[in-house]
Order: sequence, then structure tokens, then C-alpha cells
Amino acid sequence: MRKHISVALAAGLLMAGVSAASAAGMSQSNSPNSTMAQPASGTLSLTSAQQQTVWNDLHGQATEQKAPSGFNATLGAIVPTTVKTEPVPSKAAASVPALKSFNFAMVDGKLLIVNPSDKKIVEVIGG
Repeated sequence: MRKHISVALAAGLLMAGVSAASAAGMSQSNSPNSTMAQPASGTLSLTSAQQQTVWNDLHGQATEQKAPSGFNATLGAIVPTTVKTEPVPSKAAASVPALKSFNFAMVDGKLLIVNPSDKKIVEVIGG
């Protein structure tokens, strides 16, 4: 009987340890310092220095596109499907980590930073 109690107690402690480790892992993956990519938010607020860095990193990599008729590249506007967006390259995301989960496009001399989930423009640089 004692052996059964010891085994049951050991199993209970083991399960409690697994639960605690699992909970610690979950809270760690939700921390802002996590290496996992976070989904893009609906807003982005870059400083002038960050905007300059982004421009330097991306404007040469972006293919210049003509704005479709009726499209005005402003904050909050939805990018038409005819405008090709690309993920922000890792070099630019390393320079400005806030860009990590966004896309970009160059339209009429403006660098557009786009939320890929809803295609809304979250930042317009240059132009």
C-alpha cells in the first residue's frame, strides 16, 4: 500500500512540475523579448531617425509601382491587390525591429509599410 502511495505522490509531483514548466514557457513566449515573430499590429510609430533608416534599407530593394487609379497612399488606406507588397527583409527588421512582421511597397516614390493581415498602410515614408 505504501508503495502505491509513493508512486502516486511521485506521479502527482511530476505532473505539477510539468504544468509549472509549461506555464513558465507560455509566459516566456508572450514576453516582448521573445524571438518568435509577433503578428503585425494595426499601428506603427517610427521616429524620424527610424524612418530614415527604413528608407535607406528598403527604397533600393522595392520595385517602383504606379498607384492604381483612385488609390491614395495614406495612413489607414487599404492597399489594392494590384500593388505588390513584400515582407520586410531581415536586414531592415534588424535595424528597426518594429518592422519585423510588416510588408512594404514603393508606390509613386512613397515607401509604404503595410500590415499583411488587413493590407492597411501603417506608415508612409518619403514622397
